[in-house]
Amino acid sequence: MKNIAILVLAAGKSSRMNSIKQLEKINHKTLLELTLEKIQRVYNSTLFCVLGANSDKIKSETKTKNIQFIENTNFENGLSSSIVAGIKYFKKKNYHFDGIFILLADQPAIEISYLEDMLHLFEQNKDIIIASNYGQKLGVPAIFPKKYLSDLLLIKGDKGAKEFINKKKNEVLFSTIPTDFLDIDTKEELQRYKNSILK
Repeated sequence: MKNIAILVLAAGKSSRMNSIKQLEKINHKTLLELTLEKIQRVYNSTLFCVLGANSDKIKSETKTKNIQFIENTNFENGLSSSIVAGIKYFKKKNYHFDGIFILLADQPAIEISYLEDMLHLFEQNKDIIIASNYGQKLGVPAIFPKKYLSDLLLIKGDKGAKEFINKKKNEVLFSTIPTDFLDIDTKEELQRYKNSILK
């Protein structure tokens, strides 16, 4: 297995949920724990998780082991700021990785087989971005090779990583395994997801 940093982004203040989204429970696990534990089944190493809003409460209620939390004090500046916070943290700690696998904490329906396939693609193409295909656009989850990390420090806003990937379309591969990219932002979406897994 390549030397990859798994970076889970969970710093948002989930304003549309009117609660701490990362701590919403599904089958006795929080949304954040579900994401962390899913990726741990694929990649058995320390995971990095970027927190911002409500970080102390989230830390205290996250029971998943082998997680290194990274504080993003600029979380109000959108998702890009969490990616930047992660890369700066790795630089400060002098950690060297072949790539960074970026996942969102609010996409619980993505299958393990899909994540495995992304890692497999990166194993075979370690200089190419491995992204997710949303049809019209490419986005995260995505694995960025180390050669792009200094460029990623310049991204801004909530769509920074997506714009970065789509500008480099001809340097991107994506898994063709179908998966569910459901992104949970509201109570209704959360309830729909809960209903779908109880069927």
